[in-house]
Amino acid sequence: MTRTGYFSSVDDVAERLAATGYLASPAVATTVFLADRLGKPLLVEGPAGVGKTELAKAVAQVADARLVRLQCYEGVDESRALYEWNHAKQLLRITAGRDESWDETRTDIFSEEFLLPRPLLTAIRSAEPTVLLIDETDKADIEVEGLLLEVLSDFQITVPELGTITATRRPFVVLTSNAGRELSEALRRRCLFLHIGFPEEELERRIVTSKVPGLDAALVASLVRVVGALRAMELRKVPSVAETIDWARTLLALGADTLDETVVRDSLGVILKHQDDIQKAAAKLDLDAV
Repeated sequence: MTRTGYFSSVDDVAERLAATGYLASPAVATTVFLADRLGKPLLVEGPAGVGKTELAKAVAQVADARLVRLQCYEGVDESRALYEWNHAKQLLRITAGRDESWDETRTDIFSEEFLLPRPLLTAIRSAEPTVLLIDETDKADIEVEGLLLEVLSDFQITVPELGTITATRRPFVVLTSNAGRELSEALRRRCLFLHIGFPEEELERRIVTSKVPGLDAALVASLVRVVGALRAMELRKVPSVAETIDWARTLLALGADTLDETVVRDSLGVILKHQDDIQKAAAKLDLDAV
């Protein structure tokens, strides 16, 4: 089985991801390099909006690889994750072959022509460079983890009617989780683990400047400090990096030169998503102290 081998060093990871606009911390760059070098799936955990999904997209971009995404949700099952049979086409085939024996018909309808690959099978069968993103794994039912174990252990999928399909080129696999529920130890053992939290102030300034280059540096610094103060509050949903970037774009669109009380009050809805959080922030946030 061919391994990925997309990166030559940790510095190479950081530099090439930065070229796409993804500024990786040393821990992120190191873990991505090891996942690539060791051929191990990468489990990325952390709060929503810190760049877990974007990391997989950035790796796909720098590796010139196809991105195959399985979006997990409650109720996702084998037919959505692995494969399913084209029942309508099978029925037409059965109808057309009424004079054939069942053995002849069965051999035909359970063939490649009638197979509908879903994300996991698509990634396993791909002969081109591929990044498999299993997004928000914690939202799927625990039974789905059982489906993943064969894929992540041996990079193969068993289709009873066709046999075992093994990858000829190992995909780079990224699983993301918001830690909504605890993932099984069996799944964790198969992965390298990376936790992405909220970035340090200096890194977040760099991220904002990269994503919103038209914003004044002093305003970016003020913005990041205010977001940090909001994250220190006991809110239902603290602002993520994605919301910091949205707020920066909002200030640019408003033509704001400073982050005064009026601007903050009028735009808090960009970064806070609950009315009680907005009210608490408006009451407790002291702009003179940040």
